[in-house]
Amino acid sequence: MANVLSLLVAILFFWAKSASLLNRSLPPLPNLEISENTVVIITDVLHQWINHTLSIAHNIAIARDLKFFLKVAVSLWLVSYIGSLFEFLTLVYIGVILSLSVPVVYDKYQHFIDEKLCVTRRFIQTQYRKIDEMVLRKLPLPSNGGYPLHS
Repeated sequence: MANVLSLLVAILFFWAKSASLLNRSLPPLPNLEISENTVVIITDVLHQWINHTLSIAHNIAIARDLKFFLKVAVSLWLVSYIGSLFEFLTLVYIGVILSLSVPVVYDKYQHFIDEKLCVTRRFIQTQYRKIDEMVLRKLPLPSNGGYPLHS
């Protein structure tokens, strides 16, 4: 990110210097201010995200929800594994390309994609039920909600 911003600043600097030497117009820059409404929207989204994250932490730490803990742990491991395969800028480029191409492809092949996603969802649910029956239901869970009794 720093390299991209440095390149942008250098380009704008040289453009402005060359414009004054060659009697051309300065680079067009938009009004670089953030409206108060945008800040309120961003803080509301951030507030909701933080509360959701804290509720996840509560479910894992206080409620001792083993299934939820395993889901979060596997998800974080997957993100970590995928992140270790790429550099940060590569992931950013992939994210930008996907964010620009996926909506177009989905719009064109919506029926086919929805059908395949339903089949995939059913398969994943079947596999989860098997794991749940074979492993997760056999794990001992505390009967008093996970809190020790003090006499």
